[in-house]
Amino acid sequence: MSNSIQVATIEDVRRAESVIHQHISPAPLIRSYGLEKILELSDDRRVWIKDYGWTPVGSFKLMGALNWMANRADEIGDRPVAAHSSGNFASGISFAGMKYGKRVIVVMPEDAPQVKFDLTESFGAEIRTYDKSTDHLTGARDKLTKQIAEEENAIQASPYDDNDVIAGNGVGGLEIVEELERQDRKISHFFCQVSGGGLMAGHALAIADGFPEAKIIGVEPTEADDFRRSLAAGERLRIEEPKSICDGLLSYDVGDHNWPILKELITESVCVPDEETITCMEWLYDTHGLRTEPSGAIATAAAMMRKTSLEGDGDLVLVLSGRNVDDRTFHQWIEDGLESQ
Repeated sequence: MSNSIQVATIEDVRRAESVIHQHISPAPLIRSYGLEKILELSDDRRVWIKDYGWTPVGSFKLMGALNWMANRADEIGDRPVAAHSSGNFASGISFAGMKYGKRVIVVMPEDAPQVKFDLTESFGAEIRTYDKSTDHLTGARDKLTKQIAEEENAIQASPYDDNDVIAGNGVGGLEIVEELERQDRKISHFFCQVSGGGLMAGHALAIADGFPEAKIIGVEPTEADDFRRSLAAGERLRIEEPKSICDGLLSYDVGDHNWPILKELITESVCVPDEETITCMEWLYDTHGLRTEPSGAIATAAAMMRKTSLEGDGDLVLVLSGRNVDDRTFHQWIEDGLESQ
C-alpha cells in the first residue's frame, strides 16, 4: 500500500487485539434469520449482524479510543486529552480516559442526542458544545478543540484520522473473521458505514486479510456521500454541508490516514436515503428487539434494500455500529416514517 502517509496495517490491528480484550469482550455476531428470509438467500448462505451497540458506550468507537489511549498513556502523562465528536467517540474516549486515569475534554454539537451527553458525562469527561448548523461556515468545532489543546496543554485525539484508532476499530473485524472461520463459514459481502473512515478502514484491513474474496461495501447517507464521490473521482472530496438523520455519519470528508486503505480495499460504495434507514430501524426493532440509532442501522438497510447485487456463495456480514438514540426521538422517527409510506 504505497502512500506518503504511513497507514495502519493488519499487524497494527493484531497488536491492538490484546489491548481491546483487556477491557471489553467481543461484541456479539448475531445471525439474522429474518434477513435471510427477506433476501431469499439460498439455504447455504447466512446473514450476520455485528452489534456494537452492546459495548459499554453503545457503539464501536470505544475500540479505537481504548487503543489510542493505551498507546499514548505515557506521552499524555498529566496532560488532558481533547477531542471533538458527534457523540459516540466522546463517550468512547471518556471511557478510555476513565480506564487510564486521564482527564478528557470533548467538543460535541449542542443538538447531539441526550443519551450521548449522558454516557460521556457518566465516564467523567468534560463537555463543551458548538452549533453544528453553522459549523461549515464558522469552523467552530475545530477551532474550539484547538483552543482547548492550546490553552490547557491538551493532547488532541482524532475520532477517526489516526492509525491507533483505525487499528483499535479493526479488532472488531478480527472478531468477525475468527468467529466465522471457527464455524467454517466464508464472507461474500461485508457492509459497513463510512463517515470519517475509522470504522471501515480498520474492518476492511481485517476482512480483506481473512476473506480476500469478500466484496467490501461502504455505506453512506444519500446527502452525506463524500466517500462515494471520492471513490468515483479517485481522490478525497469534501462535502461542505452533509445532511442526514445519521448524526454519526456527517464528517466532511474521510481522514488522510483512512483514505489510502479505503481506496485500495473497498469494492463499492452505496447510498441509503434516510427514509429507508428509518424503515430498517423499525424492522430491527420489531424483528430483533434492537432500538438502533440511524448511523447504526444504515448498513443493514443497504443490504435489506439490495443496494448492490447479493450474488455469491458466502455469507453477508452487516455492521450495526451503535445504538445511542433517545427513546422519544427513535419512536418519533418510526411513527413519521410509517405515516409517510
